[in-house]
Amino acid sequence: MTAEPTAPAQGARSRSQHQRRRRIVQAAAALASRGGIEAMQMRTVAERAGVALGTLYRYFPSKMDLVVAVVSEELDLLEGSIERRPPRAGAPSGRAVEVLMRATRGLMREPELAEALIRSLLLSDVKTDFGDRMTGMLLRAAAGAGTEIPAGDSRRVSARALSSVWTMEMIEMLRGHTTADEIQARLETIAERLLTDF
Repeated sequence: MTAEPTAPAQGARSRSQHQRRRRIVQAAAALASRGGIEAMQMRTVAERAGVALGTLYRYFPSKMDLVVAVVSEELDLLEGSIERRPPRAGAPSGRAVEVLMRATRGLMREPELAEALIRSLLLSDVKTDFGDRMTGMLLRAAAGAGTEIPAGDSRRVSARALSSVWTMEMIEMLRGHTTADEIQARLETIAERLLTDF
């Protein structure tokens, strides 16, 4: 009879799995930043991450699962940035726009990756929490980090609508139809009207 793994051994394995998963996501993001979603071929991602193709498929059963993981990683980076440097605008709408413009600048540093991420949100059948996470960031910025806003609250609906407008603005920017300054001006106008209850 084999002994059960000890807690430290399980912890080491879990840590190793977490690191392997992170390497895979980072490899996928690096490929997408150079060639968009088409460059994220599963075999190429596996080679770049230093894992077997079967291992990659155990973590991510499809390419879209992998794209969603890259989106989640980008959101983690944005949330970390906001926690370290909270928005400083005086009005709730200004703080929300500050979050969205920080996201815009972050994505546009890697336009190929940005296009891959936005396309994945529009085309993927894989469930993603992108909308909920963006809404949460906007609510924390507008209402304050410690403020609890219940699920049915109209402020949550307003923040979700603002997040959706921003997503469409990003599509226009990636198509070359608008600039960051134009997006900011429109978002400021919309946020002032949507976030009146904060």
